[in-house]
Amino acid sequence: MYLSLNTERLQLKAVTENELYVFHEVLVDPFVRKYLCDDKILSLAQAQEFINVSQKNFDEQQFGLWLMYTKSTHELIGFVGFWYFFDEPQPQLLYALLPNATKKGYATEAVSYLIQYGFKQLGYKYLMASCDEPNFESRKLAERLGMKLVERRDVNEKPLLFFRIDQKV
Repeated sequence: MYLSLNTERLQLKAVTENELYVFHEVLVDPFVRKYLCDDKILSLAQAQEFINVSQKNFDEQQFGLWLMYTKSTHELIGFVGFWYFFDEPQPQLLYALLPNATKKGYATEAVSYLIQYGFKQLGYKYLMASCDEPNFESRKLAERLGMKLVERRDVNEKPLLFFRIDQKV
C-alpha cells in the first residue's frame, strides 16, 4: 500500500502504474520539462522507470513521488516528492507544477508538508533541494520555505543551486 497524504487544499497520491499516462503527461509538459528534464521529452518507458523506482522507495523507505490533486476540483496539477540526485546521501525535495497551477501557493503548501514529513516521519535532520540557477520560481520557493543557499555547482555544464533546511531542535 502506498501513501496518500493530505494538505489543506491538496491530496497527494503516490504515483503508481495506474497513473503512468497522466504522470508522463506532466513530465513532457513543456513548462515542466524546461527545468526538470533539461528540456528533454522523456519516453513512456522512462516515466515507467521513475514509477518503478518510486514504488521501490515507498516499499523500502516510505517516500517517493506523489501526484498533486486539488481537493476542490480533483484536478491534477503536478507532482512532488523525494528523489535521489547527484549521489547525495539522502533524497532531495522535488516538485513540478503544471502552468495553470502556478502562482497559487500549491508548491509552497505541498513542499512545506513534505519538509515536515521528512523531519517527523522519515527522521531526516536536514533536507536539500536543487534547481537550475535560471529557475527563479524554484529559487523563490526555497527562500519562502526557509531554505538557505549552500552551494552553486556546475553539472553537465549547467549551473545548479543547492538549498538546505535543517530540522529545528
